[in-house]
Amino acid sequence: MNLTSAAMIGRINPEALGASTLGLALYNTCLMFGIGLTAAISPLVARERGSGAVATTDAIRRLVHAGFWNNIIVVIPVWCLLWEAAPVLRLLGQESRLADEAASYLHVMQWSLLPALIYLVLRSLLAALERPRWAVVTGVGAVVLNFVLNWLLIDGHAGLPALGLLGSGLATFLSNLFMAGALSVAVAVDPRFRKLRLFQGLGRVPWRACATLWRLGAPIGIGIVLEVGMFTAATALVGHYDPVSLPAHAIALQVASFTFMVPLGIAQAATVRVAGAAKRAASARAGWVALMLGLGVALASAVVLVTVPEPIIGLFIDPSEPGAQAVTRAAALLLGIAGIFQLADAAQVVLGGMLRGLQDTRMPMLIAMFSYWGVGLPLAFVLVINNATTGVWIGLTAGLFTVALLLLGRWWVFSSGGRRPPIA
Repeated sequence: MNLTSAAMIGRINPEALGASTLGLALYNTCLMFGIGLTAAISPLVARERGSGAVATTDAIRRLVHAGFWNNIIVVIPVWCLLWEAAPVLRLLGQESRLADEAASYLHVMQWSLLPALIYLVLRSLLAALERPRWAVVTGVGAVVLNFVLNWLLIDGHAGLPALGLLGSGLATFLSNLFMAGALSVAVAVDPRFRKLRLFQGLGRVPWRACATLWRLGAPIGIGIVLEVGMFTAATALVGHYDPVSLPAHAIALQVASFTFMVPLGIAQAATVRVAGAAKRAASARAGWVALMLGLGVALASAVVLVTVPEPIIGLFIDPSEPGAQAVTRAAALLLGIAGIFQLADAAQVVLGGMLRGLQDTRMPMLIAMFSYWGVGLPLAFVLVINNATTGVWIGLTAGLFTVALLLLGRWWVFSSGGRRPPIA
């Protein structure tokens, strides 16, 4: 949905694309912590299934309810923060006009957060049950709906008012609402899930299950926020030092985020397969297979980004717009760098999913903290002075390679017969 929205926003003008990127940088940083909390549902359900014990419907229902309640707890203060996005962005050195435009976009877009997290709770459950079809169907439907609503609301087609950037934010909110509602209906009426009675007793807070998810999910969420926070800080750096290249940065970031989704899906499958394996050898085999699949997908993406960047960039920007040629040249260079870090990004997310299957989350969080904020961002700060946007992306790449190598070493200890990583 972010990709389709960015493609439509880019047709307004490059400045609108830059403003939406700043807004999304804040939004996604907040969203990722909620994603970490929901990610804890999959290994807990999968471990119980893999142990041979009967996974009771009550236990599964409590985990799902805990996911809903935890996200409500997270969302309320986040909404307050995002409502004040303009002063936050100005504090980060952004131009007042750009900060105000990004904040106006977020004033609509931010309400997408809760329905998005509701969808992700249910998707995590379906992943753990190894029945992801409904999640795929509703996700694809939401992407199509988002594209249509963007077309209707940005330029005011079919007699609707032309809302510009605000129309795109409204389109994404409505698409997330559809996604959460459609998947809720699907799990409620599908005979395979009806016996879980997922929405029965939802008004009662399952405090113990909430605490369990926090214990496992908070380190996951913090680790993801550290990664996304690095990209958010990188966006702020680009906007401060090289605002002309901010649209090029936005294009490269959206494309890299889109190609990242396949390794992310493989990582989620790795979590379930590693957690559900009855023996160490089977768990290790599942992990190594997932890693090879993730790297294979990343290599294919890298080849495309490096060899044919122009057609991809053309999806986001009108060549007739003033400054479009300069944006195209800058974006092509960034896509080349993004092609290189595809491999590291895929490796780190799949390795994180593999370790998550072992319920090993604290050490990966510390590795993320060191790699992103001790290596990647400091290098970006150093290189941005002379190399601007390119220097920032080199710093991002260094951080991703560092975390990938450290996680690989941690997984190697387990898979080669060493001591199993301690449970979070």
